[in-house]
Amino acid sequence: VFTISLTACDTDFDGSRTGNDREYVMEYKVLNTTDAQELTVKSGDAISAKVVSKKGSLSIKIQKEGKKPIYESDGISVSNEFEVEIDEGGVYTVEITGKRAKGSISFVVKSK
Repeated sequence: VFTISLTACDTDFDGSRTGNDREYVMEYKVLNTTDAQELTVKSGDAISAKVVSKKGSLSIKIQKEGKKPIYESDGISVSNEFEVEIDEGGVYTVEITGKRAKGSISFVVKSK
């Protein structure tokens, strides 16, 4: 578990973050930066996502290195849950960019 708390006026991140090769979870009072986590998935797995948006907006990208993103969305300002099916196994990077965002995200690999 990794926790950061900054009190400067131009805070980039104030919250908690945990991640490993099967999950990526953050709760934040302030997210005004980009963060990423690598997830290891097998063909047939799914990445189950939950986004809670209380303020600001998020951009999300899920991508295997050297490939086109399998999921990409900009300007997310509402809470949402979704699953991204994985056709090709490997290491995928989940990248989150917040703009004055407050809320939480959760990405968990689900084996089928």
